[in-house]
Amino acid sequence: MQAYYEFFTKPKNGMIQIPEHYRDQITDNVLVIILERKPTSPTIDDADLQRKTDLLSPPALKTKGWKFNREDANAR
Repeated sequence: MQAYYEFFTKPKNGMIQIPEHYRDQITDNVLVIILERKPTSPTIDDADLQRKTDLLSPPALKTKGWKFNREDANAR
């Protein structure tokens, strides 16, 4: 039978603690897969994130008073 347990912990002196509420359930050999929660890329501060968001945002156009003429737009 296979069981899946997920929890977050910090290693201390190279040891990973199993939470108390799982200790009675995990009694046999286990396969341990470690996924680190730290980002692999450098962190982005709020100003950098805003600049990147601004670059990806559509431009704002002021169209008040602007009249669209389909014939002029389609003229070649």
